[in-house]
Amino acid sequence: MSFEKLGLTPKTLQAVAEAGYESPTPIQQQAIPFLLEGRDLIALAQTGSGKTASFILPLLDMLTRGRAKARMPRSLIIEPTRELAGQVADDFAVYGKYHNFTVALLIGGESFADQEKKLTKGVDVLIATPGRLLDLYDRGKILLNDVKVFVIDEADRMLDMGFIPDIERIASLLPSHQTALFSATMPQPIRVLTQKFLNQPKEITISPSTKTATNIEQYIVRVLEKDKREALKTLLKHQKLEQAIIFCNRKREVDSVYNAMLKSGFKAGALHGDLAQTNRNETLKAFKEGHLNILIASDIAARGLDIEDLPGVINFHVPTSSEDYIHRIGRTGRAGKEGKAFTLVSPPEEKHLALIFKALNKKIAEYSLDLEFKHPSKKTKTPAPVKKTTATSESQKPSQKETGFGDHVPAFMYPKSGNEKI
Repeated sequence: MSFEKLGLTPKTLQAVAEAGYESPTPIQQQAIPFLLEGRDLIALAQTGSGKTASFILPLLDMLTRGRAKARMPRSLIIEPTRELAGQVADDFAVYGKYHNFTVALLIGGESFADQEKKLTKGVDVLIATPGRLLDLYDRGKILLNDVKVFVIDEADRMLDMGFIPDIERIASLLPSHQTALFSATMPQPIRVLTQKFLNQPKEITISPSTKTATNIEQYIVRVLEKDKREALKTLLKHQKLEQAIIFCNRKREVDSVYNAMLKSGFKAGALHGDLAQTNRNETLKAFKEGHLNILIASDIAARGLDIEDLPGVINFHVPTSSEDYIHRIGRTGRAGKEGKAFTLVSPPEEKHLALIFKALNKKIAEYSLDLEFKHPSKKTKTPAPVKKTTATSESQKPSQKETGFGDHVPAFMYPKSGNEKI
């Protein structure tokens, strides 16, 4: 199927063609026609399936009717992280290049004054994180009574980050509108949310959340925790990855691995929630432009990054849930392209790996590095050589503790050297 058959306008189709896309992904084939019809939608699709374009492309065409009013956005897209909100704004610039629409980004870590100034002029598309949006609403800086389309992206990630009460409040502030909810999984709290705020939604499921893209080669590397940094360097060298995202489970571990990679001569950047937004923006920009070849990140980036042609992903630590594993490795192999994903596994992490195996209903191939980095269970110990002696020495005599005879050790316990007379 071609994009022309989806009912998009010529301006949108021209931008899509110039972006290099020839045919829609499965999620785009199903979601775009329903959204163009004005239907509420629940779309379940794995990360990297092209779902962002699934709501951007029809939204561009729907916005051709009407114009923006001061402080009253015409459409609202809620994202769980600043990075993901920024990525969606970038995609709007690509796909909407031939539309004269105004897009505003409302996220934490940015100037209130600059954001308020843009809102005052009126925006067609408002992309926001929940906290900053409600903050400005409570200050009376934004009105939501002209929103025609409401998009909730990465709904399950919203749940993980505790944003569901904020989403419920935002939805209650909106007038009659069309709603599209996108998620990789459908936990019960998300299901309850859809029943509460969506009107007879059409539900589409592209791929079960427990499956990973078939175009991603997956490997595990068993290694002791203390050897992981050296294993990481060796792996990058063996695979000759031009770029890779390295995922750590904690912020302090991101900093530790980042410093180690810098000392080893890698062009590395770090990304986690404690860094200033300006630093995060600069790091992402440098990585996307190829100035950095290694990005060490916490799970804040697992769903918020869309790097074109990313060769590989490496889990420095095993994620504690199968969903996080799927989302992490989904940064590579996007839009049908090939990618590689490696996971470094220390002995204490085997229990997390077992859960991933169970969720995927398959084992992951093992990749072997140099012997010194292998899992200890793969090593075989060489027994120490036995020394042969011909004479009895004091050191060879049994001790009190060994024999249990107290201070007296009987003479018959001593071996004869062969020189004694009988």
